[in-house]
Amino acid sequence: MDRFVKVMKALSDPSRLKIIKMLQHKPMCVCEIQKALNVPQPTTSRQLKILEDAGLAISRKNGLWVNYNLADGSDSPYAAMLLGGLKHWLEDDPEIVRMVNKLPEIRREDICKA
Repeated sequence: MDRFVKVMKALSDPSRLKIIKMLQHKPMCVCEIQKALNVPQPTTSRQLKILEDAGLAISRKNGLWVNYNLADGSDSPYAAMLLGGLKHWLEDDPEIVRMVNKLPEIRREDICKA
């Protein structure tokens, strides 16, 4: 039950849901996510840590960048099921639509000082 609660708690925050929706479209680094959410970097990092701990996101170092991706759900059947559902949920939410439409403009080369 603990794993289920951890996944549900991770998805109970609007910012973390937005991160999941963005990661459905492309891998992103902290500075890109920070820019999209318009929140401080420590807040972004804390949100990503919660998503990682719940098995919903993973990070991979790639040169100077740490890229965040959606997890494949292999660590948690709860995460896998909810990530599958989230591919279709909230697609017509105006806030999500606006944010996703801005993703092509958010480029790490323009905003990140690695």
